[in-house]
Order: sequence, then C-alpha cells, then structure tokens
Amino acid sequence: MKTELRSNKDVWAGLMFFGTGAGAMWIARAYPLGTALNMGPGYFPMLLSGLLILVGLYIMLRGLRRSEAIEGSWSIRALILLPLSIVGFGVLMRHAGFVPALVALVLISAAAGREFKFKEALLLSFYLCVLSVAVFIWGLGLPYPLINKF
Repeated sequence: MKTELRSNKDVWAGLMFFGTGAGAMWIARAYPLGTALNMGPGYFPMLLSGLLILVGLYIMLRGLRRSEAIEGSWSIRALILLPLSIVGFGVLMRHAGFVPALVALVLISAAAGREFKFKEALLLSFYLCVLSVAVFIWGLGLPYPLINKF
C-alpha cells in the first residue's frame, strides 16, 4: 500500500533541500561567478546551491519509489521554544556576549524536548561553550566579546 505524497517524509525532505538550493541560487544570481581558477563571490554559493538542488531531487525520487509515511505529532512547546532560543541568542549576543548567549541557546532549545534534564543540558552548554570559544574566538579570531559588561 502506497502512502500519499503529502505524508511522504522523503518527498518533503527533498522539497526542503530543493527549495533551499533554489532560493540560495536565486539570491546569489547577481554575484559574479568568475572561473574555477579565479573564483568570484558567487562561485561557491552557486556550486553549493546546485549540489543542494541535486540532493533534493535525489531524495524526492527515492521517496517516490519507497514511500515512508511521516510519523509523530506536533509539539507546541518545541514550536515556541526553538524560535525563541534563536531570537534570544541574537539579543543576548549583542547585549550579554558570546558565552551567555550560547548557554541560553542550548538551555532553551534543550527545554523544547520531552526528555529535558537540566544537569545534562548544563553540561552540554559548558562543553559547547568551551568548544565554540576555542574554534570561533581563538581559532578563527572572530571579534565576539565573551561576556559584555552591563
């Protein structure tokens, strides 16, 4: 028995990849491409967009051959907390600094799950802070303040 297209998870995932690639390609269309030896600012976005479109088409075609229905239910808590964590990260990044923003992002987004445990989320936020500071601030030299003074 075949499932309908609107409940086929691979078709929806493929459409997401395809739409993201097509949208990025449309945005990057005005950037000069350059050549393979002398790449312009539009070369990498166009290449990556093309790959996303191809991956999306592959996943959609695979979904048409092997239909697998979407299972699960909607979580109102996740629909509220996940966007809130991203907005909170942006606001706290500007006013509190990188470390408090990242801790808030991890704790709020972890609270969106059904199996939320505060100690585990705190340990994860500590680990991600150490790793992110090492990679982004020290390794790449990004000019983000670790903690802002109020």
